[in-house]
Amino acid sequence: MLRAPERQGQPAPEDRLAALERIWRRFNGADGLVKRGGLVTEVTPTHYKVRGLSDFARLGDIVEQRGQAGTRRGEIVKISRDEIVVAPFERSADAGIGDAVFRRGPLAVAPHASWRGRTIDALTRAIDGGSPLVRGDDMSAHATTPSAMARQRVGTAFMTGVKVIDIFTPLCFGQRMGVFAGSGVGKSTLLAMLAGADAFDTVVVALIGERGREVREFLEDTIGDSMAKTVAIVATSDESAMMRRRAPDTAMRVAEHFRDQGHRVLLVLDSITRFAHALREVATGTGEPPVARGYPASVFTELPKLLERAGPGAEGKGSITAIISVLVDGDDHNDPVADSVRGILDGHVVLDRAIAEQGRYPPVNPLSSISRLAGKAWSVEQRALVTRLKSMISRFEDTRDIRLLGAYQGGADAELDIAVRQVPLIYEALTQSPRDRPSSDPFSDLARHLKGKLNAESGD
Repeated sequence: MLRAPERQGQPAPEDRLAALERIWRRFNGADGLVKRGGLVTEVTPTHYKVRGLSDFARLGDIVEQRGQAGTRRGEIVKISRDEIVVAPFERSADAGIGDAVFRRGPLAVAPHASWRGRTIDALTRAIDGGSPLVRGDDMSAHATTPSAMARQRVGTAFMTGVKVIDIFTPLCFGQRMGVFAGSGVGKSTLLAMLAGADAFDTVVVALIGERGREVREFLEDTIGDSMAKTVAIVATSDESAMMRRRAPDTAMRVAEHFRDQGHRVLLVLDSITRFAHALREVATGTGEPPVARGYPASVFTELPKLLERAGPGAEGKGSITAIISVLVDGDDHNDPVADSVRGILDGHVVLDRAIAEQGRYPPVNPLSSISRLAGKAWSVEQRALVTRLKSMISRFEDTRDIRLLGAYQGGADAELDIAVRQVPLIYEALTQSPRDRPSSDPFSDLARHLKGKLNAESGD
């Protein structure tokens, strides 16, 4: 922690700072000749404190700090009577004692139709080497979350092209679905397959805390041709906590802009857990105490505030369909963030490491996954079929150990005999990679696969 140095025969640091503050205020009046500002009084690796801005600062305001390293920006995260706490957007707080700090007001996010096909950072600066972004209307000036009674009702299903999703956990426009998985299970690959759905006018992809080397691969190879209608917001793992904290809000504002234009928007956020980590880092830096596994209470306040902004828009507007990835720490699906997010979303897809180790991709566990709006997507016949499929899969998995021990004898249980014969074929039919053609009719594809395999086995 850096403080103003005290030298022998010189005034105490507090006296010198007070004198500097008096001089500052003489030039910081209401005549408008000099912008209102303050002075840095204390610096830590992740935050710095400023005296002189408390009277008119607001949480979330952007400030500009001018020092030896040049001009830097940060966000006000705490306000007290005599000073404010600022979290910088740079990778470290390179402020110095006595540096000037000016308030710039709320962050302006002004999306424009020309942003589709572009990659930007959390502060809406282009990072793809293209031309400067065209600015539209500032989304911060609007109340963008429709009230509960003003929202449209969800009821129109769409095809993602991923067979296991469209059969067991079908989605509707305006739904919020979570993808829960441990690290290295295939979460990002499944998200990329879902992002390629043809049903949407605009796709907004937010990559939060991702490895920097994977960003171009994800956007250029996996998103591919869909990039023309995609806006990507990127905050890699080596960027500051404030950039990772800001990126989901920026992505949501971009999605809200296109929703208000009547677009059906797909928002892919990878991952909400790293957003929670950034919230925790910023909150603990301001002195907020932890309440659950190191997470402060404000984390569990910010999560619903962000996620509730997705969903169906007001009557006459579009919708935001959100696919949210949740990185479960240590494969614990009941950790605080996963448990909190699960209660907010409209369903969850669980990726199982054991399934991935068997080479079945995407490694979706159909028994643990659920879509709360599946009833609006299935026909009566499809609902009955899915119920039957889940029953067979459950029976097959429950008896796996018995069969491995050789205790299973065919003919004793007709239902189990059918499951043993057909479930491996169902698993085979549901296997799909990003290079495979998206399925337009997954139920028919499944039926054709089963019929062909069973006929081949019987010799017909």
